[in-house]
Amino acid sequence: MSQVAYRRLSVEQRRRQLLEAALGLFAHRAPEEVSLDDVAASVQVSRPLVYRYFPGGKQQLYEAALRSAADQLEKSFVQVRTGPLSQRLARALDSYLEFVAEHDAGFKALLQGGSVVETTRTTAIVDEVRRAAAEQILLHLEVPEPGLTLRMMLRTWITAVEGASLIWVDEGKQPPLPELRDWLVDQFVVLLAATASRDEQCAEIARRSLATESADGPVGDLARRVLPVMTQASHLLGQD
Repeated sequence: MSQVAYRRLSVEQRRRQLLEAALGLFAHRAPEEVSLDDVAASVQVSRPLVYRYFPGGKQQLYEAALRSAADQLEKSFVQVRTGPLSQRLARALDSYLEFVAEHDAGFKALLQGGSVVETTRTTAIVDEVRRAAAEQILLHLEVPEPGLTLRMMLRTWITAVEGASLIWVDEGKQPPLPELRDWLVDQFVVLLAATASRDEQCAEIARRSLATESADGPVGDLARRVLPVMTQASHLLGQD
């Protein structure tokens, strides 16, 4: 890359370019197999230039790349607190999955650990995304002091969202995003209902949330699809 081309990028633009290049490389190869020369070559700059922006070397670049992806993922859960809960979750998932679709390499690099480059700091970055997601959902649920059962339920669902998103990327982003989003909203509703049968705090949340849903909305549609299955299961169990 010529010196003239280099001057076209601001400091922030160049740093962002290096981070995006690093995320792409870290997603497709083990971080320990990616060198600063690889990052430099991918954007046609010199190795010293990469060091100028990341004097701590590859470890600093790796952590900065993860931090960049994490910041964007955390923002996806910040949604206006209006409308039924199912609509709020759908908006958050739309934002989350749109990020995954656009930055699939960075998303995989963020969530797929196990590298020797992984440290307590990188692990903390990943866990921070999960905590931020849970905190935003609690704001929508209007629960300032969540009990253990509720917190476990939220983390279970967030883990399911992560896992489904990784599989979605590996499967060529199929099924279509709206279908995956609706399925994940269904999972949240069913998980909340199952947990409500065992925990009073979750039962109260379920009652308040259902009161805001419409019969022709996603929760009403889910009930019409699930109830016949549960009724049939009840009959079969009764015959045993």
